[in-house]
Amino acid sequence: MTEFSDLLLPGAVVADLAVSAKKPLFQQIGMIAGSAYALDPVTVTDALSAREKLGSTGFGGGVATPHGRIEGLPHVVGIFTRLAHAIDFRAVDDLPVDIIFTLLSPPDAGAAHLKALALVSRSLRDRALVAKLRGAGSPDALYALFSTGEARDAA
Repeated sequence: MTEFSDLLLPGAVVADLAVSAKKPLFQQIGMIAGSAYALDPVTVTDALSAREKLGSTGFGGGVATPHGRIEGLPHVVGIFTRLAHAIDFRAVDDLPVDIIFTLLSPPDAGAAHLKALALVSRSLRDRALVAKLRGAGSPDALYALFSTGEARDAA
């Protein structure tokens, strides 16, 4: 699995989500995962919060890649959220975060999880792609950036 089309559904892309901190962000991501992938929102929220306690997944430039392991999930899935206003994420560069690509993986998806995380990390280090994500006007436009291969080409 090395394509965004393997990770992301159109219903798992949200633009201009209004949250004030990580906890409500993770709760909203749980709700999105519940709707898009039929996952239990509380389980998703708890998995993301537990991973984040190990250290921030904010890797700089206003971008974060929270991730968690979910029992019963058949394969790695993604959720993309662009925030209406950046929030503190305790990122490595201390900048607030507004671009979040969440990965949820089955507990035994070691290699697949790492490949997906590498794809997302490489792609979201591309400043041109991140600028396009920030400027996209709708969830459909955001999804198109991932599904047309533009994000893959950036990697």
